[in-house]
Amino acid sequence: MMNSQRIVVDNNVLISRLLIPASVPGQAVCTAVDTAQLLISDATLAELVAVLARPKFDPSITIRDRQKFVLLLGRVAERMVIPQTARACRDPKDNMLLELAINGRTDWVVTGDRDLLALGIFQGIPILTPARYVAS
Repeated sequence: MMNSQRIVVDNNVLISRLLIPASVPGQAVCTAVDTAQLLISDATLAELVAVLARPKFDPSITIRDRQKFVLLLGRVAERMVIPQTARACRDPKDNMLLELAINGRTDWVVTGDRDLLALGIFQGIPILTPARYVAS
């Protein structure tokens, strides 16, 4: 069965899910996986891998579990090509999520990033906190 809704989940939410599965971000990721098609791009996946490789995560989660998480994400998410760029966020590093959202024709962006949340809506796509997404 193919999910009709499409969603971009920011890496900060995915990492929260990995570290604290029962957290609100963890619930948001589970809801997204169960009810929508998760979207990723080469850029978002590369950022996730780079962030998870940081030594600060060593006390919390093993490298092997981080690798498994990335592999699982690769299996459940649809990888998008990004021909259309976006330059709307006050933090240029966050534009990759907006690009993924517009190229993937997504229904939602779920993030804890204040720079993205400040936009509220981008090209008709709501940008929500994990708590608002779970409540919707």
